[in-house]
Amino acid sequence: MSSATTFFDFKPKDKKGNEYPLSSLKGKVVLVVNTASKCGFTPQFEGLEKLYKEVHAAHPDFTILGFPCNQFGGQDPGSNDDIQEFCLVNYGVSFPVLGKVDVNGDKAEPVFEWLKKEKPGVMGLKRIKWNFEKFLVGRDGKVIKRWASLTKPEDLKADVEKALAAK
Repeated sequence: MSSATTFFDFKPKDKKGNEYPLSSLKGKVVLVVNTASKCGFTPQFEGLEKLYKEVHAAHPDFTILGFPCNQFGGQDPGSNDDIQEFCLVNYGVSFPVLGKVDVNGDKAEPVFEWLKKEKPGVMGLKRIKWNFEKFLVGRDGKVIKRWASLTKPEDLKADVEKALAAK
């Protein structure tokens, strides 16, 4: 989707394989995370859910979108239904977790190609290095910031609140 100019131009698939138009999130601040159920970083789901609940309660115009990915060590091998159940049962995840995607390579989800182009990582590298990389998207659909897997969700709150304060 080379004509895309904002995050809201994309329509990835939801857990049922239906289009999930990101245009439905226009005007919101969105934290995008590529997730996995069997990764050393999987406990970050707990921090993500806590961040979501705390910030969303005061700012309904904030959301988190999880994109399961099995490209790193085969750490999310389950079906979309398995992944949804895992997230809910183990971490009480209430933010949207969409359908499984590739984030790198020939079959990478277009929204991830766009995110990586808009906000390259360390030393200009575009590729997602591992599970639980995070992108913060502003109300205007532009990428504000990108974090590596090691960055804990609780360390994102100030940046999220700053993005929410910007009108």
